[in-house]
Amino acid sequence: PCRSVLTVACEQTEVLLFDPISSKHIKTLSEAHEDCVNNIRFLDNRLFATCSDDTTIALWDLRKLNTKVCTLHGHTSWVKNIEYDTNTRLLVTSGFDGNVIIWDTNRCTEDGCPHKKFFHTRFLMRMRLTPDCSKMLISTSSGYLLILHDLDLNKSLEVGSYPILRARRTTSSSDITSSGSSGPRTVGSPCHQNDSGPLSEKHMSRSSQREGGSPRNSLEVLTPEVPGERDRGNCITSLQLHPKGWATLLRCSSNTDDQEWTCVYEFQEGAPVRPVSPRCSLRLTHCIEEANVGRGYIKELCFSPDGRMISSPHGFGIRLLGFDAHCSELVDCLPKEASPLKEIRSLYSHNDVVLTTKFSPTHCQIASGCLSGRVSLYQPKF
Repeated sequence: PCRSVLTVACEQTEVLLFDPISSKHIKTLSEAHEDCVNNIRFLDNRLFATCSDDTTIALWDLRKLNTKVCTLHGHTSWVKNIEYDTNTRLLVTSGFDGNVIIWDTNRCTEDGCPHKKFFHTRFLMRMRLTPDCSKMLISTSSGYLLILHDLDLNKSLEVGSYPILRARRTTSSSDITSSGSSGPRTVGSPCHQNDSGPLSEKHMSRSSQREGGSPRNSLEVLTPEVPGERDRGNCITSLQLHPKGWATLLRCSSNTDDQEWTCVYEFQEGAPVRPVSPRCSLRLTHCIEEANVGRGYIKELCFSPDGRMISSPHGFGIRLLGFDAHCSELVDCLPKEASPLKEIRSLYSHNDVVLTTKFSPTHCQIASGCLSGRVSLYQPKF
């Protein structure tokens, strides 16, 4: 958070640490995990967590990197995401076992820390908390986006125990009652229900009769509109949140792997127009087609700290994208219909497919990493 260290998650069990200002290598954690390292999350300016395909999460302290603070066991498959609720100081992780697990870092010991399964869904890809930690968003390989509203991490959600607030396609006026896409990745609803349909009429009628505000942990199930999808289905591979909580940023690929898109969806807050046909929370505002190279690999994109720009992996480099040519705020240039993102600048310095990119939280600096292991740092010239 204070931009003093750049951490890099690597395929072969390693974590690298650099000084982002001088570009000097600080340290290599050569055996951070027993398998590929997938994600790194700082909890504060010294404590950070890493997750891995070895199914574990590790906590580290920058002041003592020779040993882990502790190792957390609880997932049964590759762990892909780490989030942190700054209000409750709870660590939140998700993996390809479909589980979202809550960890109480206030009571950590060398043997781990207390944890519980918070939520489960099939085909889970990515999980994020909004900046104010009031919502949890989960993307799936079957093209669904799940939103848990008015989030309460202290209450575990068993199958069928959470109210379905609304379920629909982002551009449709009708509710989703079955999967509308086809293809090898789309094999059903992400939510396990006891009824025959993915989302039963029983749940929908109950939610449509609700009065007042939604209950805690209300679940909204969306099939985001993706340009060029043409009902072939898509996989939501990357999920990011606007730093001010105004929008969500998705990277989607078609089930046939012949198209890849970056899409921005505005959060539509407020009460629905009609209780029987509630307005969905998200509206597609901007999108752009991507290079679609490096098929099978996930490309992680990000917002700038002020939310005015997007940095997106594009072939052997990155593209800086804006909502308009002047890098205006999203709220100042919301179109009536989905509009193309504007390419501000393209930067190419890699010899392999770029998989990740990140803005410095405090400086005019961007980092990118490619499949061959090269990390590049960029600073604008004025």
